[in-house]
Amino acid sequence: MNNKSIQVKGLQKSYKQLQVLKGVDFEVEKGSIFALLGSNGAGKTTVVRILTTLLKPDSGTAAVNGYDVVTNPDGVRQSISLTGQFAAVDEILTGRENLIMIAKLRYLPNPRQVADDMLKRFNLTDAADRRTSTYSGGMRRRLDIALSLVGKPQIVFLDEPTTGLDPESRIEVWKIVKELSEGGTTVFLTTQYLEEAEQLADRIAILHEGKIIAGGTLAELKKRFPPAKVEYVEKQPTLEEIFLAIVGKKGA
Repeated sequence: MNNKSIQVKGLQKSYKQLQVLKGVDFEVEKGSIFALLGSNGAGKTTVVRILTTLLKPDSGTAAVNGYDVVTNPDGVRQSISLTGQFAAVDEILTGRENLIMIAKLRYLPNPRQVADDMLKRFNLTDAADRRTSTYSGGMRRRLDIALSLVGKPQIVFLDEPTTGLDPESRIEVWKIVKELSEGGTTVFLTTQYLEEAEQLADRIAILHEGKIIAGGTLAELKKRFPPAKVEYVEKQPTLEEIFLAIVGKKGA
C-alpha cells in the first residue's frame, strides 16, 4: 500500500523567459507535516499551485492522494483544501454564515451544526455573528483555515499561513496544524519563517533557485552542518544557520 500523500518528480515551470522550477523532486508521507522552505521568489507558491491543480507544469509529474494533477484534477480537488497567503473570507457575511455557505457547497448534512463545531474548535464562537470585516488578522486566518477544513479533506495545503500575523496568532495557527497532523491529516506547508518549519515539520525541503537543494528531518539537516563548536557547552545549530549554510554553499 502506498503511504505517500504527494509524489513529485522532475517538476518544471517557466513564465515566459523565466524558469521558476528547474526539476523539483520530493515525496510527502501520509499524516505528516511537510515544510517547503525558501526565500520570497524561490517558487514555493508555484509548487503549491501545481499540486492544487491551479497551474499546469511544463514537464515532470505530480500525484496527490494517488491522482495525477494533470490527468485527474477532479480526484485531486476532492482530496485537498488550500489556504492561500491571503484570507479568502467573505467580508459581508458573518463567520457563521461563511462556514454554513462552505458546508452547503460541499453538500454536507447539517451545515449549521458543522459551522457551530468549527466555530468552537477555532475559538470563534463569541465572534460568530459579527461580520468578518470586523475580525482581526488572527481571527480571519483562523476562520480561513476553518473554512478549508470543512468536509475533512485528507490533505491540507497551507501557503505561508502565518505571514503578517502577530506572535500570539502565529502560535494559535501552529497548534491547529499540529492537531490536524495528529488527527491523520497530511499538511503541506510553505514558509519563509525558519522557526515555523523547525516547530512544526516532520520533514523539511529547502527550495532555492528553482530546485530542492536539501531535504530531510531537522536532525538529518543538522548533520549537514559543520560539527558544533565547543565553547562552554556544545551549541546545536539552529535551522536558520543550517539554511544559510546550505543556501550559501549552493549559491556560491
